Amino acid sequence: MSTYTVRSSRPDSWVQPRPYCDESIRLRTYGRIQPMERPGFLARLFGRR
Repeated sequence: MSTYTVRSSRPDSWVQPRPYCDESIRLRTYGRIQPMERPGFLARLFGRR
């Protein structure tokens, strides 16, 4: 077994909580929420979601 340890000056990103993100900031950064599946041709043609 190795006794070598790695130390970093900054904690890993998955350890620290995310800062608060307002809805308007998220919208400006990432854009509109997209559906998981793209609607088919007929759904787009008739405007169904």
